[in-house]
Amino acid sequence: MHTLMRITPLALAALAGTALAAPPTPDDGADVQALANQLEQLKSNYAQEVRRLRELDMQVQAMQARLSGKVGPMAPSTATATATAVERGSTLQSGAAVPPSSEGYASTAAEAQQAKQESRRSVDDVKQQQSALFSRRFTIENSLTYARYDRKQLTLNGFLALDAIFLGNIAIENVESDSLTYNVAARWGVSPNLTLNLDAPYLARRTVYQKGGAGGAAAAIAQEQTNGNALGDIGLSANYRLFGERGWRPETVLTAGVTAPTGRAPYGLDWKVIERDDDDYIRFAVPREQPTGNGVWQANVGLSMVKTADPAILFANIGYVHSIPRGFNDIDSNPDTVNPGDVKLGGSVYFGAGVAFAFNERTSLSLSFSDRISARASTRFQGGKWMKVIGSDANAASLNLGVTYALNQHTTLVTLLGIGLTPDAPDFTLAFKIPYML
Repeated sequence: MHTLMRITPLALAALAGTALAAPPTPDDGADVQALANQLEQLKSNYAQEVRRLRELDMQVQAMQARLSGKVGPMAPSTATATATAVERGSTLQSGAAVPPSSEGYASTAAEAQQAKQESRRSVDDVKQQQSALFSRRFTIENSLTYARYDRKQLTLNGFLALDAIFLGNIAIENVESDSLTYNVAARWGVSPNLTLNLDAPYLARRTVYQKGGAGGAAAAIAQEQTNGNALGDIGLSANYRLFGERGWRPETVLTAGVTAPTGRAPYGLDWKVIERDDDDYIRFAVPREQPTGNGVWQANVGLSMVKTADPAILFANIGYVHSIPRGFNDIDSNPDTVNPGDVKLGGSVYFGAGVAFAFNERTSLSLSFSDRISARASTRFQGGKWMKVIGSDANAASLNLGVTYALNQHTTLVTLLGIGLTPDAPDFTLAFKIPYML
């Protein structure tokens, strides 16, 4: 590193006076050129020193910003003040043009504060996905989610002879489903502790049904595909921050919301009969269109917590979903009959926990576990009693991997990969979200 030499106005005046007092000689032109070259060299050295000061200041600000959860607001650093003073002094004395501030350098208190805020961007992105970011006035989020579901089921129609030999038909049923969901979410920060959220999904589904034992032959397989796309169930919710993060206490957010049955209900659908027995018994039938909603009103309440432990971010959530019974013109699964009645979905408990690591001010990686346990649904035909629906209970657990990357000051790219751990969960889900925050 070059040694920084300072030339004061007094020194320049002394040099000038000496030059004027001495009689001109043939070597004066060469001396002036040498001094000019030396001055240019000093200017270049000065510019390099200013850049170095800014780089050191940037490093100091970044390290202090990482400890922002433990220390209070920062005053402008000594390096920043020194760089500014040297810059101003040299500009007045030598008239040299100072290089403009490069991106990432904190040469002023305002830029230092901006660097501090950017260093917390990864934490804010994780909070935005887990609960809500109360420091933002308005956020609109576009997301696209793909889910793959595959379930095989063995159907036995017969009886066991001598407790060992099966007499009857053996059929294998396979259901493969692909769904694509586009969701638009709007989040409005009403106050520093309250946000309102609106979610409007649009679903496109394709389901392939395969049934073995077609025509009574175990080797024969019948297959049918149905599609469906329509608006899903719209949700309205609110987030209220009960406690801010302080010391050992995590930030705790209470969430309450309601989901309206705006999507196509799975009850009273038009069926397509693929195969019948000789006695007119329906062996294979599929819906002509796939449902896009649950068909009932639902209310949910939950708690979410986020705690920063640099460089890790810990988060967890728990909640309950209650379904309100609703009547339909037809709840019978037999395409040949129409039976009106009521449907009551079982309550669901969901919970999850995970950790995220903030690699830098833009990028974070998260690993989490989530589970949703649903009780059995019940149906009641008109004038009858409530009856539990066998096989309607579910336990959908998944392992989730996520990466967030801040594209700019207002936009973030979020990628999520979910891997199903139980038969009731999708085999895998892949989601892309782009929240735009104001």
